[in-house]
Amino acid sequence: MTALFALATSLLWGLADFGGGLLTRRAPALTVVVVSQSIAAVVLGAIVVATGGWSEAGPRLWFAVAAGLVGPVALFSFYQALALGPMGVVSPLATLSVAVPVSVGLVLGERPGPVQAAGIAVAVIGVVLAAGPQVRGAPVQRRAVLLTLVAALGFGTVFVLITEASTTVTGLFLALFVQRVTSVAAGGAALRTAVRRGAPALPEGGLGRSALPAYGFVGLADVAANGTYAVAAQHGPVTVAAVLASLYPVVTALAARGFLRERLRAVQAAGAGLALVGSLLLATG
Repeated sequence: MTALFALATSLLWGLADFGGGLLTRRAPALTVVVVSQSIAAVVLGAIVVATGGWSEAGPRLWFAVAAGLVGPVALFSFYQALALGPMGVVSPLATLSVAVPVSVGLVLGERPGPVQAAGIAVAVIGVVLAAGPQVRGAPVQRRAVLLTLVAALGFGTVFVLITEASTTVTGLFLALFVQRVTSVAAGGAALRTAVRRGAPALPEGGLGRSALPAYGFVGLADVAANGTYAVAAQHGPVTVAAVLASLYPVVTALAARGFLRERLRAVQAAGAGLALVGSLLLATG
């Protein structure tokens, strides 16, 4: 179950990141964060009401609030980095987010076996190669690197917090709802401040109804990924769940290949293969 849900997390995050990066090339990053997370919050609110999730309210929700404060910073930084730099700069560095939950797992006493340890090493190397690292270049690329490092730290922190926010499925829906409401409030406040300073709140021509499904997909895929990761981490070793969930750059690179016709270089194809081998080792170890 851990491997299945963690791999689902990679798929969902990879597609959400691809969509968020495309939207940020047309609209301000804060707007993308606030609109996509608002749609996700509305859907989650309906699910919480339908499932009676309010009965799961308790002190653990403070972890969800904390995740909701960290999340917008990470998303804003990551979407800006995706808009500024090529995926070869952003994707491999984003995998550093795995260091946070893996470190927490090791501190708590988790010790992966020899096969799983080999799988972790192979998967991480594969992810970095699949993203096609390109770290030399213009100042805009250095800015993308800095933003991605901030995003990676934030994502890793959210991994840890959302895992602690609930112990049941209905409680998870409530925790994700609280996280999204907090994210919208924090992101909305930041967007208001940016607008007061003269930054545009909307792209030229406005959002448009035709764009709302894309924003909805990004927000819902992101929240679903948080949910599947929480399930994966609660039902197995955090070290395994975190590494498998970090395979999302492979999905982003493949999506760019399929939708944008970006060509995969030999090193990227080899990296994707190594990531798959590492996943199999983790799943079977």
